[in-house]
Amino acid sequence: MKITVINGTEIRGVTYRLKEIFLKEIGGAADVSEFYLPKDCPRFCAGCKTCFLKDEHLCKDAEYIQKIEKSLKEADLIVFTSPAYVFHATGAMKAMLDHFGYRWMPHRPAKEFFGKRAVIITQCLGAGAKSSANDIKDSLAWWGISEIKVCRFKLMSDVIWDNIPEKKRSKMTARLSKTADRMRKVDYTKPAHTNLVVKCKFNAVRMMQAGLGKKDPDYTDYKYWKEQGWLDGERPWKRR
Repeated sequence: MKITVINGTEIRGVTYRLKEIFLKEIGGAADVSEFYLPKDCPRFCAGCKTCFLKDEHLCKDAEYIQKIEKSLKEADLIVFTSPAYVFHATGAMKAMLDHFGYRWMPHRPAKEFFGKRAVIITQCLGAGAKSSANDIKDSLAWWGISEIKVCRFKLMSDVIWDNIPEKKRSKMTARLSKTADRMRKVDYTKPAHTNLVVKCKFNAVRMMQAGLGKKDPDYTDYKYWKEQGWLDGERPWKRR
């Protein structure tokens, strides 16, 4: 089993400890690849649109983005973690997700993502865990991922792990263990189910791409959809 983890911070605090508990409960046999932000993606998206209009490999930050994307595609399970910073995911996480705008369904979604499973782990002192998780979930859903489990926690006590009451830590551990147990029992030889919402988004974009192609047959996104066979009968969630 291959797991790719995207850590929204390099700080080894509460979020890091929660992620470590989850990975331990998944089992030591897993092959885990981890990326820590901003170290493994240190630059902001400049909005140059090169990835949209030309080729993602021409992005000024392709050396970072393509390495992360390769790991995400090869993983059986992807895990995103982020503490809440002012009610949202970390700036480093947002910066990385911005780079993957070309993988949103209205552009050039990767067929591999439609069968992926994902887990999001967020925490906050008071409020903000839900909105932080949604920052990440929005991108994953528009990449084509349907099966997304969210583990979010309100600490309401302290931001230092050792200062959190034992009862609270035990409850968080139990919840993570339950999620890990579910994910461990999944048959990863089979792709995850693609739900109706994702299929509806896909079909809406499919009609849009067909219309854009009539106006400009050389449009980058249209050519990609045509090459995938998605403008005809092929669908990324169907495996032969």
